[in-house]
Amino acid sequence: MPQKSSPADYFQLHFIVLIWGFTAILGKLLQPLDASAVVLFRTGLATIGLLAVLRFRKQSLAIAHTDRWKLLATGGIIALHWVLFFLAARLANVSVCLAGMATSSLWASVLEPIVLRRRVRLIEVILGGVVMSGLYLIFRFEFDKVAGLAVAVFSAMLSSLFTIINSRFAQRYESLVISAYEMAGATVGALGLWLTVRYVLPADPAQVTQFVPETAAQWLWLGILSMVCTVYAYSVGVGLLRKFSPYMAILTVNLEPVYGILLAVLIFGDTERMTAGFYLGTLVILLAVLSYPFLDRPKVEPV
Repeated sequence: MPQKSSPADYFQLHFIVLIWGFTAILGKLLQPLDASAVVLFRTGLATIGLLAVLRFRKQSLAIAHTDRWKLLATGGIIALHWVLFFLAARLANVSVCLAGMATSSLWASVLEPIVLRRRVRLIEVILGGVVMSGLYLIFRFEFDKVAGLAVAVFSAMLSSLFTIINSRFAQRYESLVISAYEMAGATVGALGLWLTVRYVLPADPAQVTQFVPETAAQWLWLGILSMVCTVYAYSVGVGLLRKFSPYMAILTVNLEPVYGILLAVLIFGDTERMTAGFYLGTLVILLAVLSYPFLDRPKVEPV
């Protein structure tokens, strides 16, 4: 069971969500570096950083043998999620990518009862339907960005899945240890995706794609992405799963589009300005997920 959370825990959760809202922007700034390369170098550098922190703290990596393989496999899911996340931002734009990620709580309402074997809550099903109506509004008015939105929605499903999986491990192991194993697994998964994209899939002659960072700016963005957005934010996020239920954590992460879209408009300007239908659909999604804590309050038994 999750431990009792404090106001400081809520503030910390929102702070890391703000950091995650910046990751799609970093992915855009790293163009024309391929999405698989972004994830490969991100996870590789993050693994090195996490191992250095664990060594400095003289913290053991010892865990159960079966859990080690489960964490490595979860890392593979994370790698695919991140590749699809950055790909969505490039197929459409940062705003559409983040709007698709706002469906993560919908996925959580479906996946959490299956993975954690709890009953399905009617309120979550209803809010899921409202989220789908918000997606319809976005599809209707931004039809030219359907591919990017669809990729983002699938990425959101993977994000919900590994968050739910991590909620179990967070009760048994330190967040840095979990993160180290998962980033190692993500590095292996990202390497497989990188090799596939580079040597197996046909290249698009109309696009210039890099598979290795070539500029100082790209290394700088990768450093921020790996150390701030991954070593710090990801490990803290895993640790906070001791204080919050998976659905509550995923629900808060749905504020990522709000933070990210505001940052994207400030940084990229007109390329991120969307139709009124897009903002209406995004507002519907956010209102649905943010209303959950008020609609799902536990009933007080009469004395």
